[in-house]
Amino acid sequence: MRVAQRMSRLGTETAFEVLVKAKALEAQGRDVVHLEVGEPDFPTPENIVDAGARALKDGKTKYTPSAGILELREAIAQHVSTTRRVRVSPDQVVVTPGAKPIMFFSILALVEPGDEVLYPEPGFPIYESMIKYCGGTPVPYVLREENHFRFDPDEFYAKANAKTKMIILNSPHNPTGGVLEASDLQVVAEVAHKYDITVFTDEIYWRVLYDGTFSSLLSIPGMAERTILLDGFSKTYSMTGWRLGWGVMPEHLVPHITRLQTNSNSCVAGFTQYAGVEALTGPQASVGKMVAAFKERRDTIVDGLNAIPGFTCLKPRGAFYAFPNTAGTGWDSRKLADYMLNEAGVACLSGTAFGGAGEGYLRFSYANSLENIKKALVRIREAVEKIQD
Repeated sequence: MRVAQRMSRLGTETAFEVLVKAKALEAQGRDVVHLEVGEPDFPTPENIVDAGARALKDGKTKYTPSAGILELREAIAQHVSTTRRVRVSPDQVVVTPGAKPIMFFSILALVEPGDEVLYPEPGFPIYESMIKYCGGTPVPYVLREENHFRFDPDEFYAKANAKTKMIILNSPHNPTGGVLEASDLQVVAEVAHKYDITVFTDEIYWRVLYDGTFSSLLSIPGMAERTILLDGFSKTYSMTGWRLGWGVMPEHLVPHITRLQTNSNSCVAGFTQYAGVEALTGPQASVGKMVAAFKERRDTIVDGLNAIPGFTCLKPRGAFYAFPNTAGTGWDSRKLADYMLNEAGVACLSGTAFGGAGEGYLRFSYANSLENIKKALVRIREAVEKIQD
């Protein structure tokens, strides 16, 4: 069969490729510490599991409205209204199987060939992949270590122009753990108003914040009318396998995003959505406990990486990734990541999996136990010492 040319524009998520390689090594009897995939290792809270099971027993196994059941859209609207301090209606919400479809549908619905889209680099690789697939022109804005992985305002202003159709934000940020300040968001708002740009704000990690106060673009007066918010349940409630996310957007865009959902996957499983209602409206203590555990792990892995010759690592303010600078080892990122997997038995990602600006870095997910993180640090140190001998 001859594959369509557009498939050549579609990238992938390297974490899953590395996971496959790591599993192959384990099948050969190797012990591998998995620090490659961004998946909380905590169980889904019991009250959420019970709600999903109850929905199954109650027969919530049929088709649902493409935009999501009303109960969940109401819960999401209330949740976003409270947390982002802006009035949101259920009619602005679309529920999807995981959060990625909101990303894909939004770019597909708005970006045409020749349109430019600003996106962070290093950054989640699916941003660039979807922009290219939809025929847009990806324009990266660089997040630099010396600026704590926030963008430079002057550089950001210079990237935008009349061809810019969309700006993509991600804060807290994957892969660096950086967090945008309110002043950064104000710059984005000014640029968006100047050139009539839609802003897509990926806030999937917003509850995994270790210090300071989270700032959302949606909270800035005048931005709700030109902002699409992506959020979901995977990271906050350890529900990666439930496949449940949502988008909040101007109401006029909802029918278009919903139509894309109808044409692709019809709807989200009903019992999953009822579990989502419980997640948002039920007890939230599990979230605080998880974030506290992540903070302890963060401190352990960052301190450990900074003690390894050739590594320097900023302390991330959010998400659950360490992004150490490894230039001091003298090895390029891809080669070093492969070495860590094959020789040290530590699965991690090359910084270049997140774009060219990721050269000289590795990404370690600390969504794993303290015991395994400490084991990985010993292996990494020993592997690096062999390089330097």
